[in-house]
Amino acid sequence: MYARFAYVYDELMRDVPYNKWLQFVESERQVNQLNGNRILEIACGTGELSVLLAQNDFDVTGVDLSSDMLMVAYGKAERANENITFYEQDMAKLEGLGTYDIVTIFCDSLNYLQTADQVVQTFHRVSNHLDEGGLFLFDVHSPYKIEKVFMNQAFSYVTDDISYIWNCYPGETPYTVEHDLTFFLKDNDTDQYERFDEFHIQRTYSVNDYSKWLKEAEFEILTITADFTKDAPTEESERIFFVCQKKIKE
Repeated sequence: MYARFAYVYDELMRDVPYNKWLQFVESERQVNQLNGNRILEIACGTGELSVLLAQNDFDVTGVDLSSDMLMVAYGKAERANENITFYEQDMAKLEGLGTYDIVTIFCDSLNYLQTADQVVQTFHRVSNHLDEGGLFLFDVHSPYKIEKVFMNQAFSYVTDDISYIWNCYPGETPYTVEHDLTFFLKDNDTDQYERFDEFHIQRTYSVNDYSKWLKEAEFEILTITADFTKDAPTEESERIFFVCQKKIKE
């Protein structure tokens, strides 16, 4: 579903605060006195954060489900002269990539998993790819954002080269939103606009559910914060951040 979307993604995401995720990783690495710099970025998309991490002395491996996204990411890394390895894998079936000091899943990518079982599987797969004492950092949409910010809303974006109409509808399960997007992309050779459509589903869960599943996957939850702050989530927080550490076996 990301085939065409991959090539307009960066235009649509140019206001996304990638630097804040970078700062979050660097801060948690320092606070938790983690010396290693090997990081696995799951759902790396077009590699914007991957390159930023590499430019800040992290040894980066990127994983994404979309080959088209990875093609864009590879091109970015090459132009930035950064040596980043990319793999095409499903996060819920992650395998064979060795172990790392840090694993991340940012930009609410975990919310694209459709079932609780897939989330649980992902947590276990992440645990398998972390060294003991390693950090797992991720963020998710809050139930408030799904139900109060997205639900039954319409958004639009217009430039000379690309426009979209984005409608959000309730999904079939609790805390689920369906994103129906229609894009119009300009062909510079013909000055005509080509239409293509995307349909995405996102689902989230309560903090208690995520916490339970993380503990089952042998993680210790160090902090739960919200919205790029150090504050605990409130009823109106929109993005929830988890900092977890793989338990050290005695």
